[in-house]
This record gives sequence, structure tokens and C-alpha cells, in this order.
Amino acid sequence: MNSKTGPLVSVVTPVYNSGEFLRECIESVLSQTYENWEYIILNNASTDGTLDIAEEYRRRDSRIRVFSNETLLPNIASHNKAFGLISENSKYCKVVSGDDWIYSECLEKMIGLAEENPSVGIVGAYQLSGGRDIWYVRNVGLPYSHTVVSGRDICRAHLLGMQRVLGNPTSVLYRSDLIRNADEFFPNPTQEADISACLKHLRYADFGFVHQVLAHERIHYQRATTSSLEFNAYVSAEISDCQEYGDWYLSKREREERIGELLDQYYSYLSASAFKFKNKQFWGYHADRLRDLGYQFDGRRLSMGIAAKTFDLILNPKETIQMLTGRIRLYYMLRGARATSKGG
Repeated sequence: MNSKTGPLVSVVTPVYNSGEFLRECIESVLSQTYENWEYIILNNASTDGTLDIAEEYRRRDSRIRVFSNETLLPNIASHNKAFGLISENSKYCKVVSGDDWIYSECLEKMIGLAEENPSVGIVGAYQLSGGRDIWYVRNVGLPYSHTVVSGRDICRAHLLGMQRVLGNPTSVLYRSDLIRNADEFFPNPTQEADISACLKHLRYADFGFVHQVLAHERIHYQRATTSSLEFNAYVSAEISDCQEYGDWYLSKREREERIGELLDQYYSYLSASAFKFKNKQFWGYHADRLRDLGYQFDGRRLSMGIAAKTFDLILNPKETIQMLTGRIRLYYMLRGARATSKGG
């Protein structure tokens, strides 16, 4: 495959106030060994120097196009708008978040796998995630011999909690026709809509995987993912995905049992959260989220979970001390991050 004359790939970066990191993001696209790309940067009404940086690079390279939202859009809405800006001639689409970057062989390796396997609609790869003292590799679990997996099999494995290799936009390549054939490629407004998109669009396509670290996700305390972690939005998103897409990939019994398991996990998490000084906003969020999923907040179930957790903590004083120590450490870490953000 010739890197200059191969299929066109649309790289998109929907970005909001990422002036501190955007140069590194853009440079990672410019350094790709695969050269037949267009780069769409959608500035989401940033108030820092994001737009100036994007325009500077646009003037340097004609393959870069810059757009701006006049008013701030929700994160997922901005992504969907960016998807709508890709060229009608592009065969593939690659998201690179404004505070992340991709390694130089990323496009070449992903497009190469997709070109060799026309049934593949979405391609994933390993992703290095990190910042400060936290470093880990995401999307692990597929055997090395598995480079193409049927969409049904990978989605079943995800919904049943057996695999975690979908999503993570910076580590994923999409076939552009899947985007063009959808009114909204990310099908819901949650921060986990990238996973939902994979479940929706792999119904009639296969999943490809490059066993190489091709993307880097920067972890810091001002990103949307941090908010999802703070409120543990992931369990409720999994329930929603089972409700929406479970009938495509699971039997009725599998779907019902999996949703039951996830609700147990949800209330176990909420019970543990009662010991972690959570505020009214936290409890209001989860009451609303359960209501959105079709469930009333079950105070009795929560009380029983708290009682069971209390009993466990009494019997395991070491765990109690570790929990309190960890909570205090997190409190001061987040407070320090907020102070740095205000000062910068």
C-alpha cells in the first residue's frame, strides 16, 4: 500500500480548551508515515489559545482544515458535528483527541489491516494511558493470533463483561461509510457513546485489531474521562448498552442475567460510596441515571448494601484504614489539581 496514493483517511480532532497539549497532538498527525490524509480540527468555542494554534498549523499545511463552533456544544455533539465534516471521498476516519496523540505508524498499520480485510468496519489497537504516577496499557485481552474478529463475537464478549477492547476514540479507526450512513455516529449523549457506537455499527461488520501500541491517552484531572470515573458512569452505561443492543448479540436470558449482574455491581458501588463523603450532586446524578434506565432508586437495597459493607469493614480493619487513607490521598490530589488549574 502506497502511503501517498492509498485511500484517503479523515483525521478529526474535536477540541475544547486544549491549547496546552494541542501542538503535540497535531505534530503526531503530521509525523505519520501514511501521508494521504485530511485533518479536520473542530474548535468547540474554546476560550484559550486553541483556535490560534489550529490556525497556525492550517497555514502551514493545506491538508488541515479548521472549523469553529460559535457556541459551546456538549462533547458528544461536537464529535458528531466533526464527523459530519469529513470528505465524501474519505474511506476511513480516525479521531485524535486534542490532549492525546498517535504514534507515527498508527494510520499505516490500521489502514493496512483494514485494506487486507474489507469486512472490517472498526480497527482497534493497544493504547498507552498515563500521566503523573499512573501508567497502564488499555485494550488488552485478545489473543495475539486474533487480528480479525466477527462483530457479533466481539460485541457479545463486551456485553457479557469478557473483553474490554472497544471504544477509546484515539485508539480506534472507523470506516467512513459507517459514519456517513448514520444520522449521529455516536448514538447517545453520554461520555461512553464511543462504546455504544461500536456496539451499534459492528452488527454488520467485523472488528480488526493491531497488536501494537499506536495511541497515547493523556490522563489528567480536567478531562471528561475523569468526570466519568468520579461518578462511575461506566456501569450505568453498560446497563444502557445491554438494554439497547443486547437483543442483537445475546439471548433473552443472557441479557436479563447480565443486566441483573450490572445492577448488583451498581448498588455495591453506591453502598461503598456512602463511606466516601459523596455530596448531593453525586446522589442526584445516580438517582437521575437510574430513572433514565427505567428504575426507581431503591433505598432499601442501598441500605442493605451499606449494612453489609459496614459489617465487612468491622471484620476487616486493615481494609477500613486503607480505604480512608486512599480517600484522603485522592481528596488532596484533586484539590491540588484544581488549584493548579485555577492558577494556570
